[in-house]
Formats: sequence, structure tokens, C-alpha cells
Amino acid sequence: MSGLAHEVTIRVRYAETDRMGLLHHANYFVYFEYARTELLRSRGITYREIEDAGHLLVIVDLGCKYKKPAYYDDLITIRTTVERVTHVKIVHKYEVLRDGVLLAEGHSTLACVDRDGRPQALPDTLK
Repeated sequence: MSGLAHEVTIRVRYAETDRMGLLHHANYFVYFEYARTELLRSRGITYREIEDAGHLLVIVDLGCKYKKPAYYDDLITIRTTVERVTHVKIVHKYEVLRDGVLLAEGHSTLACVDRDGRPQALPDTLK
């Protein structure tokens, strides 16, 4: 899956903004999760199926660099790229764009664990 990329478009909702009408910084992480799940869905895989098979994907690293603000009612695109896949981890890169202008860059690392929280190999569908 390394190198795989996918884009989703989201309209910034009023409830996701602060008093200045800016997309609240914490909501970028919500958007990253949405974009990541849609990337999987585009490959015919859902988190529910992965979890039902006993593979839990937990965040072990998460970050974002904010470049320019997004505002209420903006139509933004989140481009998600699988940067690296190891035996137990997946590293994603996120780019938040409005009309092709980079607003933020993010990353996440997910580790695959069993129901007891012990690391386990990623299922073949995620490699």
C-alpha cells in the first residue's frame, strides 16, 4: 500500500470553527481520520472489517503543521498518502488544500495490535 494516495473533499461546518470563524485546530485531526478511513474504503476495506478480524489500529504518533487558516464554509480537500508500511505500522501523510493552496500538513503513524494491546503483524489487506 505504500505510495497509495486518495483525496476527499469536506465543507467546513459552523460547529467546527472558533469565534473567529476559523476551523479549530483540533478538527484537523478529525478530518485526517475521516480521510484515512475513506482511503481504506476506496480499496474496498473498512475499519469495522479489520477490527472484526481482531486487528486494531492505534495511533502512536500524530502531528500537524498549520500554514494558512481554513474558514467556515470553505470547501477543502484532504489528500492522504501512505508513506511507509512496516511489519506492524502504517505511516500516513496528509495535505489540506483549498483551491490548490496548502493550508496544513499532517502525519500519523498507526500500529497494529491485538485485543490485549500487544503488537501484531498487519493483515495482508493492509500491506
